[in-house]
Amino acid sequence: MPQELRAVEWTGTGLALIDQTVLPHRTETVDVRDVDTLVDAIQRLVVRGAPAIGAAGAYGVALALIQGEREGWTDGEILAAVSRVRGARPTAVNLMVCVDRATSRLPEGVEAVLEEAAAIQREDVEANRAMGVFGADWLLDKVRLDRPLRVLTHCNTGALATAGWGTALGVIRELHARGLLEVVYADETRPLLQGSRLTAWELVQEGIPHYVQVDGAAAGTILRGEIDAAIVGADRIAANGDTANKVGTVGVALACADAGIPFLVAAPTTTVDLSTKTGDDIHIELRGEDEVLEWGGVRTAPAASRGHNPAFDVTPGRLVTALVTERGVLEVAAGQVPGEYLR
Repeated sequence: MPQELRAVEWTGTGLALIDQTVLPHRTETVDVRDVDTLVDAIQRLVVRGAPAIGAAGAYGVALALIQGEREGWTDGEILAAVSRVRGARPTAVNLMVCVDRATSRLPEGVEAVLEEAAAIQREDVEANRAMGVFGADWLLDKVRLDRPLRVLTHCNTGALATAGWGTALGVIRELHARGLLEVVYADETRPLLQGSRLTAWELVQEGIPHYVQVDGAAAGTILRGEIDAAIVGADRIAANGDTANKVGTVGVALACADAGIPFLVAAPTTTVDLSTKTGDDIHIELRGEDEVLEWGGVRTAPAASRGHNPAFDVTPGRLVTALVTERGVLEVAAGQVPGEYLR
């Protein structure tokens, strides 16, 4: 993967977002110069992944200030626009944290806000690289084999989902760089196929051997002994270690528990929300019915059918073998919960 790949890039006058709705068939960017376009891009998943939308949200504060000055908004209208960016996707805590951090610099002007947003991007890349090393070291210590590892991942957690490098995919890239990765099984990730469209695309760029499999195959692949560990990302982690991630993750965790193999969550500490005590308190975003009732704009379910489309599910902390952050590794299932170690 080219190191210069950035899902979110400030151009000097606005944001350039890699349009993740058209990958892998086309590589295009969306030019964002106003709040409406940014909110739409976040909600349509032009930009997605908790750290990436956090970075986009931070720059969105600058966009609101620039647009407000251009259109003569009051201070209240600027703050209302910032609030719209902050609430564009309710499950991922990174968006709220990063918007709040950039907002704290508002009284200093747009340059200060842009400085803060750039720092958020830079720190995320540094955090990703650190957790890649921590995660690879931990796995190789716990899974002692005389061959490279076979790992499974769910959804997309690479450079496209972050400010750069990747969280769970960062661990995978580190294993590959050490010559200790045999193959990756990438779940396709229904209903919008972030695994088969985005993760597979990133793995191809990196030259990492992989299979794409349907989500329903994951548990069987694990129980047949074809996987040594599963590594996923997170959109919000509660103080007790309960983890919200792309829907389908909890099934992977259950299969890993039954098979007795590690289930790792890799995420920066900004994804840990210590004010959220347990997963029961995490708001799960429900997306539009058409995403599961249609395919390519063609109805696949009967006209009378309703669609249930939660974007995320919550994996109980007891199933999370380890949480990998830029600070190190917490063995959550063994009792090392974030609320006690990350304050």
